[in-house]
Amino acid sequence: MIAETGAYALILALVLSLAQAVLSVAGRWRRASVLAGAGAGAALAAFACVAVAFAALMHAFVTSDFSVANVAANSHTEKPMLYKVAGTWGSHEGSMLLWCLALTGFGAAVAGFRRGLPPGLKAVTVATQGAIGTVFLAYTVFASNPFQRLAQIPIEGRSLNPLLQDPALAFHPPALYAGYVGMSVVFSLAVAALVEGRADAAWARWVRPWTLMAWSLLTVGITLGAFWAYYELGWGGWWFWDPVENASFMPWLIATALLHSAIVTEKRGALAGWSVFLALAAFTFSMLGAFLVRSGVLTSVHAFAVDPTRGVLLLMILGVTAGAGFTLFAWRAPALSPGGVFAPVSRESALVLNNILLAAATVTVLLGTLYPLIREAATGEAISVGPPFFNLTFTPLMAALLILLPAGPLLAWKRGDALGVAQRLWVAALIAVACGLLAFAVVSPRKAMASAGLAMGAWLIVGALVELAERTRAFRGSGAETWRRLTGLPRGAWGMTFAHLGLGVFVLGACFETAWKAEAAETLAIGQTLNVGGYELTLDRIQGVDGPNYDAERATITARRDGALVCTPRPERRFYPTGGQTTSEVAICSQGASHLYVVLGERRPGEVWLVRAYWNPWALLIFLGPAIMALGGLISLSDRRLRLAVGRRAVAE
Repeated sequence: MIAETGAYALILALVLSLAQAVLSVAGRWRRASVLAGAGAGAALAAFACVAVAFAALMHAFVTSDFSVANVAANSHTEKPMLYKVAGTWGSHEGSMLLWCLALTGFGAAVAGFRRGLPPGLKAVTVATQGAIGTVFLAYTVFASNPFQRLAQIPIEGRSLNPLLQDPALAFHPPALYAGYVGMSVVFSLAVAALVEGRADAAWARWVRPWTLMAWSLLTVGITLGAFWAYYELGWGGWWFWDPVENASFMPWLIATALLHSAIVTEKRGALAGWSVFLALAAFTFSMLGAFLVRSGVLTSVHAFAVDPTRGVLLLMILGVTAGAGFTLFAWRAPALSPGGVFAPVSRESALVLNNILLAAATVTVLLGTLYPLIREAATGEAISVGPPFFNLTFTPLMAALLILLPAGPLLAWKRGDALGVAQRLWVAALIAVACGLLAFAVVSPRKAMASAGLAMGAWLIVGALVELAERTRAFRGSGAETWRRLTGLPRGAWGMTFAHLGLGVFVLGACFETAWKAEAAETLAIGQTLNVGGYELTLDRIQGVDGPNYDAERATITARRDGALVCTPRPERRFYPTGGQTTSEVAICSQGASHLYVVLGERRPGEVWLVRAYWNPWALLIFLGPAIMALGGLISLSDRRLRLAVGRRAVAE
């Protein structure tokens, strides 16, 4: 009965989302606040109904109701409770319900937002959210219903993919989807700006908090996914330019460009059309990601489904939604104000160059992701595009962007002083060059490009600190004045500093880990040793382990350096009887910011086991950097200027 309640609530949410769109349009058309209010109420009710449906599906998973086909295909009575709950969104059907929950949730948030948004703009935004919600809820109800019953109820389910039974994967999809779907609000605001003809400074200020929220959540989601791949898949890496990884990275790049472009629109009234275009593109790339993951066109451990029929429907949704948005843009964009003029050397110009590089990088990732699919569809020849392509195309664009980044905030609006900025950044440049030369001289083997990457990371970190020092007049005034300025800095400034610092930390970790990691693999009998990165690993014993829903072989390995005991990693090789799958459970020993990474492979004849080990220097910085960036976004989001100033500047209609 609970499953039927969820199915009914889902259908009711579809009807309410349609009412949300129709009533909001009618309210705007007739300038009737009652109708617009009814549309906002329908948005709140639609979210409540999807929440009921989601709770009903979660109840089915928690109680192991195998009469529901989705539960029977993705759960098992012996599965730990955390993964029963995570199974709610671990399938195609459940993930689409999570998508709809986030979508209607953001629609309800916009509908309930009472401060600042003019009635007309709000009505069109709520209407657009309702239209998007209607399309995705219709897809979920008619093509991907998570509440379908089975005629013959199995005694046991087939369980969730063991690779997805992991704490990071329990939280990765909700964070990622919140970021993905958060872009829908930005899309809806862009549509509203085009309809209303007011993509101005106030509009940019309304867009920024929603973009910041989605960008921060997307950063967290991508980082959790990379961390999961790092310690769960057992191949020692954290990013491989997998097409599904790229699908989440592209909207992040576009959202990053939008954050910077919206600043120009807000401060100077310029780039309004470009900001609207980016707002439309951000959610378009999110929908493209949903299509790639669920259409069956990709083979990936990250993919949810291999169903071409439903993939065609998702492609149609993408085409209709994005097509309508960009058609409206082509019609209305020429009427938008061009904004103020600015000199070639100015903060506006730096942000424009920032956007050009980010847009080019996104196109590069898009080309590398879609070209193999297009080539295979056209010729039948399967090819792959991997790290070499992205290293040659994406990396130079990002290097140029990173060189520019510290200078941008130091330039004045409208007309800047390049020489003055260079004088303020000479310390950062000196420290960066010194770090690069030191790494090249000391770290073995010598690698010029990796040393340059370390210099780039230092340039970003010190450059962010220099910008903070300039804001507080550090070393140029009294300590009391510096402290007063420091404590009086707006949170938006702190957020920008943290974001740029986090990017520098990530660059340091990525360059060092990628260039100087060490790897070794040998078949070991009990008592034999393996050497990697200056560590000596001895296989002490292998023992059997009975897990809650798996059987495992667990190795006990002693790691020593220069004869001294460092740690005792215990990697496992697990077998899940229900699905007949085998996985590796990695053991990671942290040595400061570096990782000793050990994987137990299969048993070989003669009572020997394959053991693979990696020494990943500074690997922790790879995940710490994005965490600092996301924190910066959340700090900026808490700035009262983003939440309150709009209300003072808004023009009532």
